[in-house]
Amino acid sequence: MGTSRTGAAGAASRISVSRTGRSAPAPRTGLKKPLSVSPSLPLDQILLGDCIANLEKLPAESVDVVFADPPYNLQLEQALTRPDQSLVDAVDDDWDKFASFADYDAFTRAWLLGVRRVMKKNATLWVIGSYHNIFRVGAALQDLNFWLLNDIVWRKANPMPNFRGRRFTNAHETMIWASKSAEAKNYTFHYEALKSANEDVQMRSDWYLPLCTGEERLKGADGRKVHPTQKPEALLARVLLSSSNPGDVVLDPFFGTGTTGAVAKKLGRHFIGLERDSTYAKAARARIDAVEPLSDVSIAAPPEKRAEVRVPFLSLIEGGHVKAGETLVDERRRYSVTVRADGTLALGAIVGSIHKVGSLVQGLPACNGWTFWHVERQGQLVCIDEFRAKVRAEIAA
Repeated sequence: MGTSRTGAAGAASRISVSRTGRSAPAPRTGLKKPLSVSPSLPLDQILLGDCIANLEKLPAESVDVVFADPPYNLQLEQALTRPDQSLVDAVDDDWDKFASFADYDAFTRAWLLGVRRVMKKNATLWVIGSYHNIFRVGAALQDLNFWLLNDIVWRKANPMPNFRGRRFTNAHETMIWASKSAEAKNYTFHYEALKSANEDVQMRSDWYLPLCTGEERLKGADGRKVHPTQKPEALLARVLLSSSNPGDVVLDPFFGTGTTGAVAKKLGRHFIGLERDSTYAKAARARIDAVEPLSDVSIAAPPEKRAEVRVPFLSLIEGGHVKAGETLVDERRRYSVTVRADGTLALGAIVGSIHKVGSLVQGLPACNGWTFWHVERQGQLVCIDEFRAKVRAEIAA
């Protein structure tokens, strides 16, 4: 959560920042600017000052994805203490204080309008918040014609307990993921990559991740944390891996201590950070300069199956990879069918596609025939999907 709102107080002092327990690697040169990026963009920079004023300086439709961690307006009425009467380092900074809900709503609409102007047509926006503010932000998003795609529940593995014992422990925060409008259909979403990384199961909208602690937590010379609400890099990594590509421009209008910038640099994305507090900005700059980007092969955008050339099973027959009259079997040789010249399969009197017949023999509502059916070659079973890959390669050559 940064401090870029109008009227936020500046830092009272300058501090020396280090990442405890970890030696910083030598900084590397910046990423190459992709051709689609406006030459006037302040790439990989932190713009100091009010976020709304700085948003007005950016070119229209110039960023690919936005991650916003605005003030939560926590409305703390008094100091928070533990049962042993020790003081909890809670968020009581001036930048999180608003005179009224109306003031907070006006601020929210102002920065959302600024963000909307600089988003490309198919860009998406992530906003994180707690029960104090996220519902107000969601209403503002809909009022301004953003199109809500998901709400993501970040379930914290190590939440702070409720010391007073008068409420449930606040063990989660909510992120809203939205496109610029309902007409924006071609936004980036790496569905297959997320599924592969999740044991081949669709990635769910509840993410179980720990808070930012240990080596990752930035601390000052006095040993105290630099920022009260520093977000974990794992959270930003999942956000950027799911909704951006290498070379994309990521905007964070509440930059804080630079988690978005650090993760963007590591993953081969460009960043633009807006931050009002000079102490936070200094800490962020030192942190990002120490980041070692991952290799190109580690961050390359994964191929999307939906974007691959569609190949009908008949093409395998026409290309000689599978012959009419051959027998297809499943991997365990429980079922066998005959390949017909028209690209369908015959199971006795039943004729249908590789998918339909595959589902029928198993008694299932659906089946991916490409991975289910195999053909014997030199005493070994070969999945017919391997032949489809060869046909795709021939088409692309």
